[in-house]
Amino acid sequence: MDKKVIVGMSGGVDSSVAAALVKQQGYTVTGVTMRIWPREPATGKGRHGCYGPEEEQDIEDAKRIAQKLHVPLHVIDLAEAYRAEVLDYFCSEYLAGRTPNPCVRCNRRIKFGALLDRAASMGLEFDYFATGHYARLEKDEKSGRQLLRRGKDSRKDQSYFLYNLTQGQLSRSLFPLGNYMKAEVKQICREMGLGVEEKQESQNFVCGDYSSLFSKPLEAGPIVDKKSRVLGHHRGIVFYTVGQRHGLRIGSRQPLFVTAIDAEKNAIVAGPKEDLYVMEQKVRDLNWIAVESLKGSREVRARVRSTHQGYKAVISALACGVNVVYSEPQIGAAPGQAIVFYDGDVVLGGGIAC
Repeated sequence: MDKKVIVGMSGGVDSSVAAALVKQQGYTVTGVTMRIWPREPATGKGRHGCYGPEEEQDIEDAKRIAQKLHVPLHVIDLAEAYRAEVLDYFCSEYLAGRTPNPCVRCNRRIKFGALLDRAASMGLEFDYFATGHYARLEKDEKSGRQLLRRGKDSRKDQSYFLYNLTQGQLSRSLFPLGNYMKAEVKQICREMGLGVEEKQESQNFVCGDYSSLFSKPLEAGPIVDKKSRVLGHHRGIVFYTVGQRHGLRIGSRQPLFVTAIDAEKNAIVAGPKEDLYVMEQKVRDLNWIAVESLKGSREVRARVRSTHQGYKAVISALACGVNVVYSEPQIGAAPGQAIVFYDGDVVLGGGIAC
C-alpha cells in the first residue's frame, strides 16, 4: 500500500491509537497537532478542555507518542483561524440568546478544514485524514455518496459532531476507531506501551468559566416568568441555556427551568418543566450526507443532543430548512443547538434548531 495519511494527534488515547492502527494497516503516516491556545501555557496538571492553557502538555504527549510510533509530527498554529471561525461564532451566538455547538463548527471549519489546508500549504502530501472519532464510514455504491454511521460503541459514538462535514471532507477521511469499543482502544494503547490509556479526556470545550472569551463585560439582568414577573436576576445570558435547571438561584415550590432567552431585553425566562415540551421545531442551515436533499417528508430519529439516542419524528422540507414533528411531546433542542437526523445508524443530515 502506497497511500499517505495525515493523522490528527491530540496526545490522548483515541488519536494515539488511531495513528497506530493506520500505520499497522500499511499507510505512510504523518501526525499533525493543532496549537490554538494563544496565551501562556499552564504550569501544573489542570483539568483539560479542548481550548485552554493545558494545551502545551497535550502537545508534548503527542510528540512523545509520535516518537514511539516512529512517525513525524508537525505542530500547526491555528490560533488566529480558531478565533475567527469558532470563538467569535461561540460568543456571538450566546450573546444572541442561542446555544452554539463549537465542536460541530470546529470539525468542519478547523480540523477537517483549515488544518488540512495549512498542512497542504506546508508541502505535506496525503491521500486521507484520520482522526480518533468513534464513527464509521462507507460508500453507497448506488448513489456514490459517502455514508456516515454511528460508531460501534454507542456510549462513545461521535457521529453527531460530524454531521456537518461535506462529501468532499468525508471522502478523504478515515475513522479507525469506528468498529472498536472504548475498552478495546484502551487495551490496544496499553499493549503498545503508549502510556496514555488512563489520561483524562477533554470533556468540555472550555473548562471552568468562559466569560473571558467575551470582549465586553457581561451584563446582569432579570429572570422572569412567562407573564414577565421578575423572579430573580442573572449574571449574564451567556451563562444560561434553554432547559437548564441549576444556577437560577430562585426560591420556588417547584423546580424551575430556563424556558427561553430574550437577548433584546437581556432577560432569562424561567418556568416549570412542562413549559419546555414541544411537538415540533424548525431547523435551518442544513447539511445532508446520505441524501442530496430532502424531498417531501421522511420518518427519522431526531437526535437533539450528543448524549441523546433520538426521538421518533417526521421531517418535512421547507423553503429555508425543515420542520420536525415529534411523535409525542419532547424536550427539544435549544435554539442554536444541532439536531441530527438518522435512518437507523446512518446520518441523513442535520442542522441548527431555530
